[in-house]
Amino acid sequence: MTNTARTIAFSKAPLALAVSSALFLSCNVHAQQNADDTEKEAASVERITVTASRRPQTVEETPYNISVISGSQLEEKHIIDAVDMMREMSGITVVDRGYRNSGVINNIVIRGMNIDSAGNGDFALNAAPTVSTYLNDTPLFANFILKDIDAVEVLRGPQGTLYGSGSLAGTVRYKMNRPDLRGFSGKVSAVLSQSQGSDGVNRNLDLLLNSPLSETVAVRGYLGRIDNDGIVDYVNVYQLNAAGAPVAQDNDVANGRPVFTSVEDADTVEIDYGRLALLWQPSDTFNALVWYQFQQDNIGARRQVTRGTNWVDGTEQPYGDYQNGAVQLEPSERDVDAWALEMEWDLGFATATSSTSGYDHVGSSTSDNSGFYAQNGWFSSYYGGSPRPMASANRFYQDKGLSQELRLVSNGKQSLDWIVGLFYLDQDTASGQDSLMPGFSEWALASGFADTLASWGGVLGDQDFYYRDQRNIKDTSVFGELTYHFSDTLRTTLGARHFRNDISNDTVIDLPLYPGASNVSSSVKDNGTLFKVNLAYDWSEHTMLYATISEGYRRGGTSAVPVTGGFAENPAYLNYDSDSVLNMELGIKGNTGRHFYSLSVFNAEWDDPQLNIPTPNWGFYAAVNGESANSRGIELELRGYFTEALQYNFGYTFVDAKLTDDLIAPAGSAATPRTYVYARKGEQLPSMAEHTVSAGLSHSFDLGSGYYLVSSASTYYQSESRNALGRNPVFAIDLNSFWLTNLGTSLYTENWTFSLFVRNLFNEEGVTGTLSEGYMGTAPEQNFYGNASKDYISQPRTVGLSVSYQF
Repeated sequence: MTNTARTIAFSKAPLALAVSSALFLSCNVHAQQNADDTEKEAASVERITVTASRRPQTVEETPYNISVISGSQLEEKHIIDAVDMMREMSGITVVDRGYRNSGVINNIVIRGMNIDSAGNGDFALNAAPTVSTYLNDTPLFANFILKDIDAVEVLRGPQGTLYGSGSLAGTVRYKMNRPDLRGFSGKVSAVLSQSQGSDGVNRNLDLLLNSPLSETVAVRGYLGRIDNDGIVDYVNVYQLNAAGAPVAQDNDVANGRPVFTSVEDADTVEIDYGRLALLWQPSDTFNALVWYQFQQDNIGARRQVTRGTNWVDGTEQPYGDYQNGAVQLEPSERDVDAWALEMEWDLGFATATSSTSGYDHVGSSTSDNSGFYAQNGWFSSYYGGSPRPMASANRFYQDKGLSQELRLVSNGKQSLDWIVGLFYLDQDTASGQDSLMPGFSEWALASGFADTLASWGGVLGDQDFYYRDQRNIKDTSVFGELTYHFSDTLRTTLGARHFRNDISNDTVIDLPLYPGASNVSSSVKDNGTLFKVNLAYDWSEHTMLYATISEGYRRGGTSAVPVTGGFAENPAYLNYDSDSVLNMELGIKGNTGRHFYSLSVFNAEWDDPQLNIPTPNWGFYAAVNGESANSRGIELELRGYFTEALQYNFGYTFVDAKLTDDLIAPAGSAATPRTYVYARKGEQLPSMAEHTVSAGLSHSFDLGSGYYLVSSASTYYQSESRNALGRNPVFAIDLNSFWLTNLGTSLYTENWTFSLFVRNLFNEEGVTGTLSEGYMGTAPEQNFYGNASKDYISQPRTVGLSVSYQF
């Protein structure tokens, strides 16, 4: 649980206090005695209590860098998307892919710890993410809609001695609201908005209910739906016949060009979500919480735009604003279900907790790969040069897991505090791709290419690629920390984590037009021990200094690419090693009454960093290890009061993250293995902005007669970043800096809230990733006249009105 305590000596109604504090990470507000008469005259900044360290502490008492945002603040700022939430905290960058495939790849980058291309996003990656995410105590990345949140805690740096699922760069923990035994309550809310580029409106409806069933049992649940109109027009998609193949001009199957049409606002969003939780608390020493959460996404197309040109009308023409040049629509869908049983016992000397959880996360999408085939010359080289080329990649993924975490945390104030935990995860993942060329076999028969294909040893059909990958991961860990208090002001913490990973992989790869299936199986085992040392000193009653040295780890694995047969790759791609980081951090933080401050400097030495990469011969999904990288920087956070009614927050982070050795990747085959330089020493890591700033102001005003007005403004800035490592201009593209500014004002009555808000006020593009023309662009010489290149843009300016009724 996250809560706050603050000193308030000025006179305001309870509702006004609650509204004002909600904008600054507050969940509970109460008066606090203060001997200083001067401070009594002014508001005091919240003291935020967090449980990230597995025992209740204020942020000021937590001896490492942690940022917190409350559910109340998310609600006040109309934030329901994890990307928008992350941008409320400086030093965290995200690749904003929109809702399409939002659960495929963990898009969070902390302290620049990333070497993967920002252009990834359509398929599940081999390597695990550098940032771990938790839903309560369930290790899961699912990008849920942010509703009924208690708080989100972001811990920077490795956290393997505190959390069952280890992490390399940091941990994000979503804490959900628990059922309340104190009484029945509920809330109905509706949001209506419109985004720049859209001809329609966006609608969000949800209902929240909390009800005690007895003195010891309570239930809480919510249901919601998002129904957004699209923004991006697919302006040159093929007209398709009943079989899903491109229609030929004049019905000339052998020689007719495609017939194009336009689909406006194609990237529609339909999301259904909900949660149900049951709390049983028979005594002050025991409670059990069981919960279930689900989300279902149906997305019409990409919220990504094409910048280049096309030859659809026979002449070169540029694309306009909010236009995509793919020749087919690219929908996606996913379903995620998660559940957990969380129990807590107060044993007197310690608190024991058990978290048993499971999840099932599945998704699928269709991608237009026509531009990719065209840029590689495959339509003419391998598939005869159809006048209506169309390459469709139907991809799917599944992530299913069961985890058990047991933890024992000492109680009370004593000279020696301790935490010990056991963690077990059994995870099954699957991914696959069916690449189709709709209408290919019909054209090949009509044009005579079927005979040519047969003479090459080919088999006529519409499917040209088949890929299935199944993986099992078993992670067993024991972890813990000991904190010794030398005095009331000086303490040290020693932490350790011992782990064992068992990973197996089975893969089937085939090119059905040119058969030669490859079945590959591989397995890897890994074990080791990580350590952490922390020293904390209370310089004064309100100021703490700390220093930390901690190790982080990410498991290795298998890529299971073929190393024999017609699709053979270099055997060095078969397995990849674990990577690790040594993080060193110095910090100071404190609370002066009206102001909170935190300043930290860090240096992270990253060994054997994992890179998700396509193999150079056939583009199979794989991962390789580099030699080393380094990330270092400064993190500053401030928040407090300018006046009783005017609050502020400010965050600034500088990160310098780069390769410290050349990154060498395998090439060739088993018969002729070789290597090449993928990226040079000194290159800036991708998706990392050297400078990020987040800032906000909020003002509360008593209108009298039970009416209160609360207004807020926030802004986020990130400097230039890179799309990918290396010197290849097709991928290594510089992405511009951008500012995103949001405004909102809310009118509160006893039960009603009316809000007007604007997100992305200045309509910044905010590009965080790209697939260039050189990779997926137009190629009229291949009969591909559209353009499948794309920029990943931020949500355009959105103006909205929300109404809620609380009872």
